[in-house]
Amino acid sequence: MPQQGAAAGPDKVYADMLAAGQFRIQHCQDCKKHVFFPRNICPHCGGDALDWTEPNGTGTVYSTSVIRRKPEAGGDYNIVLVDLDEGVRMMSRVEGIAPASVRIGMRVKARVAPGKAEGEPALVVFDPVEGQAK
Repeated sequence: MPQQGAAAGPDKVYADMLAAGQFRIQHCQDCKKHVFFPRNICPHCGGDALDWTEPNGTGTVYSTSVIRRKPEAGGDYNIVLVDLDEGVRMMSRVEGIAPASVRIGMRVKARVAPGKAEGEPALVVFDPVEGQAK
């Protein structure tokens, strides 16, 4: 697993892991809390003993919004805030269902999606947990 250091700050380490198909978040060895977005210092206790860990990836939609676009511009899509079971919140999108079908409280599962075009970075997206789609 990549090590965090001066040459590779936490944002770069995170992006490199996503590019390799790995979703990781940080975990503070001092206060034992999970951390996201990647940082050098724990926002909970101020400690600097942050390790990378693989989250379960399941979570709950906290908030959702549909962005409307013309079909020729790619069509509608959603933006969500997801509370991971590890206690961190992420912004992303839910795929696999119509944007307007995403609901607050919906259970979702994370996966790494490659960039859609050459040079676009990989990112974490969510899929509904089985039985959640309507």
